[in-house]
Amino acid sequence: MSAEDLENYETEMELALYREYRDAVGLFSYVVETERRFYLANHVDLQVRSAAGEVYFELTLADAWVWDVYRSARFVKSVRVVTFKDVNVEELVKADLDLGGGSGFTR
Repeated sequence: MSAEDLENYETEMELALYREYRDAVGLFSYVVETERRFYLANHVDLQVRSAAGEVYFELTLADAWVWDVYRSARFVKSVRVVTFKDVNVEELVKADLDLGGGSGFTR
């Protein structure tokens, strides 16, 4: 397999992942970003913890989808993340979910 073949394969995998995301996003209520992953979820519990003077975040997600091109099963029942880095949680507004080109702009 040449470097070009590998690059084409990775590009196709990313495009397939984006298409899956586009089809799945309407099923979820929250977008969650950590330093390592991007998730869609229907339930998010974020707890700020402290141990030995260090602050960390404990994140529990239920009914989730994981943006990870190398996972064969991206829909998961529950996810637990512990991180010392920032966590971003946003509630999706259903009107924001139109990814099908219905932006309201005309050409």
